[in-house]
Amino acid sequence: MVSLRLRLLLALALPTASALVLACGAEPPPPVVTPLPVATTPPVAPPAPTVSYDPDLKGPDEAALDRAVQPCDDFYQFACGGWIKSTAIPDDESRWSRSFSVLQEDNLKALRAILERDATADTKGDAYGQQLGDFWASCMDEAGIARRGAKDLEPELKRIDGVHDGRTLAKELAHLHTIGVGAAFDLDSEVDMKDAAHVIAGIGQGGLGLPDRDYYLKDDQRSKDMRAAYEKHVAATFALLGEKTKHAAADAKTVLKVEGELAGASLTRVDLRDPQKIYHHMTLAELKGIAPDLPWDGYLGAVGFPAITAFNVAEPEFFKKLDAMTKSIPMHEWKTYLRWHLAKTVSPYLTQAFVDEWFSFQQVLTGAKMLQPRWKRCVKAVDHLMGEALAQPFVKLYLGEDGKRMAEGMVGGIETSMKGTLDSLSWMDEATRTKAEEKLTKILNKIGYPARWRSYDGLTVTRGSLVDNVASASAFEMKRELDKVGKATDKDEWGMTPPTVNAYYDPTLNEMVFPAGILQPPFYAKMNTPAVNFGGIGTVVGHELTHGFDDEGRQFDADGNLRDWWSKSVGAEFDRRASCVEKQFDDYVAVGDTHVKGKLTLGENIADLGGLKLSFAAFQRAEKEHPATPPLGGFTPEQQFFLGFAQVWCTNIRPEAAQLRASVDPHSPAHWRVDGPLSNLSEFSSAFQCKEGQAMVRPQDKRCVVW
Repeated sequence: MVSLRLRLLLALALPTASALVLACGAEPPPPVVTPLPVATTPPVAPPAPTVSYDPDLKGPDEAALDRAVQPCDDFYQFACGGWIKSTAIPDDESRWSRSFSVLQEDNLKALRAILERDATADTKGDAYGQQLGDFWASCMDEAGIARRGAKDLEPELKRIDGVHDGRTLAKELAHLHTIGVGAAFDLDSEVDMKDAAHVIAGIGQGGLGLPDRDYYLKDDQRSKDMRAAYEKHVAATFALLGEKTKHAAADAKTVLKVEGELAGASLTRVDLRDPQKIYHHMTLAELKGIAPDLPWDGYLGAVGFPAITAFNVAEPEFFKKLDAMTKSIPMHEWKTYLRWHLAKTVSPYLTQAFVDEWFSFQQVLTGAKMLQPRWKRCVKAVDHLMGEALAQPFVKLYLGEDGKRMAEGMVGGIETSMKGTLDSLSWMDEATRTKAEEKLTKILNKIGYPARWRSYDGLTVTRGSLVDNVASASAFEMKRELDKVGKATDKDEWGMTPPTVNAYYDPTLNEMVFPAGILQPPFYAKMNTPAVNFGGIGTVVGHELTHGFDDEGRQFDADGNLRDWWSKSVGAEFDRRASCVEKQFDDYVAVGDTHVKGKLTLGENIADLGGLKLSFAAFQRAEKEHPATPPLGGFTPEQQFFLGFAQVWCTNIRPEAAQLRASVDPHSPAHWRVDGPLSNLSEFSSAFQCKEGQAMVRPQDKRCVVW
């Protein structure tokens, strides 16, 4: 389902009240007045007050630097070049970063230890320790998986074989959707964008095996090669299901044909960023009106929710096309397509032959050299399907109260920075400013872990079939999602598991979420200088806050409703400023001859630029009130802030993964996430004494300022 949850990856507000001590007591004696001599010498300034710094504080990572590069020529290379040169991408990864990847690796190891403990029945009181341990055991049981072979697919393949008309096709699509197979389209629940107090059912485009519609539609050589590799992969998977070579090859062509038609009816990723283009409230009768040949009553009944009567139909034209395809494509071809999507979904949980074939195509997409070890794949599977159950013991062990308090304080400090920004904007009129400040005051902040944990009561997990466990957990989650339809929005719910190394802003809830997983080094460490912490976790907070006011987030009001609350002239000025950012990033090269897509990455680039400014302002305010960052490594506190920010993004990436991300990722490449926004900031130029004409200083007439 298309999600409007704007997630990035990306303050420690030090005390904001300085004490003014007034001496109280007896009235002092009158001052002694001494006549000035005729000739005087300049008065000697009193000594500056002594500031005591913690001697154990750590500044930017010296080993990561490339001092052969001048910071005003390429700050990313200056901050990260040493790390980039000395750090290899692990064979089982497509990219590796100094922050996200290293921290995620540590978190995966921590989660593994919990699962291994639960699997021995030593659950230490974990709320769902038995289910977690059984899920883990079934996933790690390679011998048992080998013995089962493709046996677990047999009843599912038999069901698909029974499809013979539109009615049975709809019922089978419903069944596949309940067990996590995303064939043809997606069904989910979502906050109603124009009535954010309630949840509505949402249906949207889907059913593709390649990462994006453009892979099917473009005629450049790279796209042709990708389609050829994909077709070969589909055929090889059909062969593993027992088909003869010739038959498997023909079936692969059928899959490409069906998916190609779905791709042709799908919106682009740029269009999917526009909430106005993906909101179409429809009754069930209206949905039947645009897609009359799809038996919606039968579909909803088979999903288990026949009473759903209203939807957000994200892409009506897609469903008109899908409806026509149910007549134009023969049922035997639909069955081929369904068999493929079943096999594609479950291949990672089957025998080694299926896993190896699945990974062979992942290599084409990402360039990874080696399959990840089974333990990593199993941890990720449990986190995906039982995430809040696994998170409970994780946060007990790894989220200290210090980290939670730090995040709460930093969020407050950066929200103060945003209030100051809104107050000072000359291009915003008072009516719009009032509404913007109302939105700011209503932002809900979620830090660490949910106030109320999700229930997994009733979820059946065994130590037998991994495929069955995945299907059972998927069906449990779909029922949980659809149970929300028609009810009041649950503002306590989280859309990301607490061990995740990430953060997000959700415009329909007007909330920022900072999981426990990211509230750790290198984003935040007690022994980092405040400058480095503000540059790390502070810019994460500022980034997410700015998402509430980027080109997408600004379209939602303080209560999460999709509503235009901007005066016409102020909205036009915002668009002009955003256009500057779009054009700036269009000029950057992502990889090879492929440029960054400025419109696709616009929201993230605005958030990076705004996040830096907000966090830097909060840092300066904190240092003024309570100096706590000593000069270290020859760097001033201000320079340490910008290095702390840049070193979060030190990344090595394989060319294949860089190409994939340039096509589908709304985030710019790491290099430009650093140099792009910094080249607009006078604060950065002042910190490093950069001059006009140097690469890190954009000309005044091209400098982009949004917030």
